[in-house]
Amino acid sequence: MNLRNDPENRITVSTIATSKVISAPPTMRIYGAIETLTQWGFRRLPIVDPGTHRLKGIITARDVIDFLGGGELFNLINVKHSGNFLAAINESVSKIMKTEVRTLRPDASLNEALEIILKDRIGGIPVVDEDGVLTGIVTERDVLKILCRSHAAYHVEDVMTRSLLVQQPDCLLSTVTKVMTEHQFRRLPIVKNDVLFGIITATDIVRYIGTGRVFEKLVTGNVGEVMNIPVRDLLSGNLFTTDPDATITDAARAMMAKKVGALPVIEQSRLVGLVTEFDLVKAFDSGVNNR
Repeated sequence: MNLRNDPENRITVSTIATSKVISAPPTMRIYGAIETLTQWGFRRLPIVDPGTHRLKGIITARDVIDFLGGGELFNLINVKHSGNFLAAINESVSKIMKTEVRTLRPDASLNEALEIILKDRIGGIPVVDEDGVLTGIVTERDVLKILCRSHAAYHVEDVMTRSLLVQQPDCLLSTVTKVMTEHQFRRLPIVKNDVLFGIITATDIVRYIGTGRVFEKLVTGNVGEVMNIPVRDLLSGNLFTTDPDATITDAARAMMAKKVGALPVIEQSRLVGLVTEFDLVKAFDSGVNNR
């Protein structure tokens, strides 16, 4: 069943969105926002006016990667603060948040959420009422939970990404943030001699800052001390994988059970692809399971 095109589908955003949303004011320090993302295990944090609770912007894990050296937001550290990381992370989060935010109304349909996720490649969409007050947030995972209710005969090998951009364990964090930002990736496989060491994610990098581990590397406070560490030091111990013959329903359920956004695809002990929540949402939405 393709829920998007089903005329009987009455699913609205309010029925699947998370209503208890953690948010922050524009005056919060960048470090405080990163701590909040880490504490709750989120990839995005809505920024709201503390009095009215109206949405003012959003900061995502990708913005943090950009800020650390991946893109234009790095100018806050490199130019304004001459490379002083400690000074830059004490700036207000308003300096790096996105102010042009795609939103949905509570009565928006599942179809409208899918349009934004698939066309704009946005993993989380704030839900606001007619006054712009934040009432919830709907994510790829929320949508995937609905879409994977029907059995799918389609397999992981049919939807996974095969041409992967991989990095080696000794690659520096500064290189990883640049690659992630340039290619708009949330994660990169870490491989050496055809052996998968793990997956470095934007969340792993956010956690490195938000848990305070970053301060173990600081002597002068320069950003180079933060970024000149091998990426292997940031890999989490848990690595969940799937195989090419798994159905997309099995892959979706595994992602939700393990609370991960992607699964490396392993065949004969070798990495042959990567399947993400986005890949699965796209596959279920297109109705490929009915082919």
